[in-house]
Amino acid sequence: MSQQTARRGGAAWALVITSVAGFMAALDNLVVTTALPSIREDLGGGLHDLEWTVSAYTLTFAVLLMFGAALGDRFGRRRLFIAGLTVFTGASAAAAMAPGIDSLIAARAVQGVGAAVMMPLTLTLLTAAVPAAKRGMAYGIWGAVNGLAVASGPLVGGTLTEHISWQWIFWLNVPLGLALLPLARLRLAESHGTGAPLDIPGTLLASGGLFGIVYGLVRGPADGWTGSLVLTGLFAGSALLAGFILYSTRAKNPMLPMRLFRSRAFAGINAASLLMFLGMFGSIFLLSQYMQGVLGYSPTEAGLRMLPWTGMPMLVAPIAGILADRVGGRPVVATGLFLQALGLGYMAVVATADASYGSQLPALIVSGIGMALYFAPASHLVMSSVRPSEQGIASGANNALREVGGALGIAVMASIFAAQGGYETGQTFVDGMRPALVTGSAVVALAGIAALLIPTRRRTERQTRPGEPAPVLETAAH
Repeated sequence: MSQQTARRGGAAWALVITSVAGFMAALDNLVVTTALPSIREDLGGGLHDLEWTVSAYTLTFAVLLMFGAALGDRFGRRRLFIAGLTVFTGASAAAAMAPGIDSLIAARAVQGVGAAVMMPLTLTLLTAAVPAAKRGMAYGIWGAVNGLAVASGPLVGGTLTEHISWQWIFWLNVPLGLALLPLARLRLAESHGTGAPLDIPGTLLASGGLFGIVYGLVRGPADGWTGSLVLTGLFAGSALLAGFILYSTRAKNPMLPMRLFRSRAFAGINAASLLMFLGMFGSIFLLSQYMQGVLGYSPTEAGLRMLPWTGMPMLVAPIAGILADRVGGRPVVATGLFLQALGLGYMAVVATADASYGSQLPALIVSGIGMALYFAPASHLVMSSVRPSEQGIASGANNALREVGGALGIAVMASIFAAQGGYETGQTFVDGMRPALVTGSAVVALAGIAALLIPTRRRTERQTRPGEPAPVLETAAH
């Protein structure tokens, strides 16, 4: 790397740019949920339309993540990052100015396209800019910002809607995007992947499969799990993904080489990520409604009371990154996941129709610490489990699995909630939420078990053949 490129790709600038971009993309997963009543009042539309203002983003984001990473590897990660950021910023402005519910849904879908290109490239650009010895702390800060965005979406959306207007949940992205665009052009260094040609068949199979499954999961609670479109989406999506796996084992230059999953580190952290987001997304979805609909807090008050959970990553995740550098990522990630499971289980026990905030506080604190311990080392484990030229692929796959896990979590939690309770009274809501939270706790505990499968030692003696994943899977600093 030349001195000019090294200066332009400074670690501090890369950390700021990629963290803010990741925050924007992650925030828009749940930021709309608390604004739906106001959107319905202004733009009209039925329940089906309002649900699509959330799921249109989730669908396009999830199904195009790996394709976005592949485009960056092929045509330049900085170039495609800027392109994705431009699309995301423009679509955010279009959503804010939407004259009707249909145009809002369309803008949300385009937002997801921009985020799918931008998000997986944040980690690869950050990895290229930060020296190996300092990546733990950098991943910690990146993970803290992204974790805060995911968990604080309802708070940000509720606060802006309550005190300004729902349009500002989208206007917020515009000045941030406009500020990042010139900084990305001037301060990020360009990098490429393997240079292999785009895998069009694999892209179509993976995107179609993910679309079918995520569509079925999102629509299942509303349309019924036996609905023709839901069943078609689930079965066709599963068939296409099976075809993608079979194709990728034989293709010369597959978008996602199946051999990567031979690595226990890569397989373990991806399984843990999917299960973690399944349990966490579904729990936040219900708990934010519980605090408002049952305990009577306003959107802002509910968000503030969840800060011991949602704000904890900002305090703990950088420390978690340093710990991962010292003792290895596996014990930090596993500990975080088990703490998150403990916090969700505790919340299920203490939740009542008139629970005091003091009784919930220990669960929120434990969950917050657990989530923070997971985010930073998880990113490090993903990026260190593959060769540098394959980090874009690895990042895209991990983010796609997280999004699918989040969609699955909301679908599963909503189904359990609907089967056991409802919105009629505070008690019926609690009756439905408790078994859902117990399920979320069990799923996150399974994620902790998956994390324990990740190897801890450097296999220095192994001689890799060309094309195999990197043998350096996860190390502890000496």
